[in-house]
Amino acid sequence: MDTLTTIKTRRTVRQYKNDVVSKDDLATLIDAARMAPSAANMQRIRFVVATSAPLVEKILRHTAWGGFVKPRRTPTWGEDAPAAFILLTSTESPEKETIHADAGAAIQNIALAAVELGLGTCWIASFDKTAVAEALDLPSSSHPLYLVAVGYPGESPVSETVEDEDSLKYYLDDNDTLHVPKLSVDALTTVSYTH
Repeated sequence: MDTLTTIKTRRTVRQYKNDVVSKDDLATLIDAARMAPSAANMQRIRFVVATSAPLVEKILRHTAWGGFVKPRRTPTWGEDAPAAFILLTSTESPEKETIHADAGAAIQNIALAAVELGLGTCWIASFDKTAVAEALDLPSSSHPLYLVAVGYPGESPVSETVEDEDSLKYYLDDNDTLHVPKLSVDALTTVSYTH
């Protein structure tokens, strides 16, 4: 799959199959993440991978999922939950703005690499950072930023191009397919030419 197709194919996945993700595939995702741009190449993002069932279940309890489609897209342990979580942490205070840019770039690389591996991901900002840090026994110097859920997709969300006046609210149709509106290029872009 070429890069542009991968970008256009990637969608957030909130329902997963009960299949284990291999350590090699998870290592591939981290390898992709480490190659992401990093402000001043300081490489302040670290990754904690949770794969054991008890730990993944514990983390799942401290996450919030897809507000517009709750509870139908809130994963249930043992049914449609992710197989693993990747926690992104920072070696510096999360108040530093570039930390979040670094994390976003790393997460995008994870999400795109996952598509290539037949995996799905969900970038999660809404989770109990204290509870997850305790579950993972993180040192106090490690600042939790974001979670990425990883697993084999149990759904096939679709995107649709919309214009400024259209709703951007993602929704489930009558067939339980998740639709994700994305603004068109024209709606997002101002072109300025200088001579």
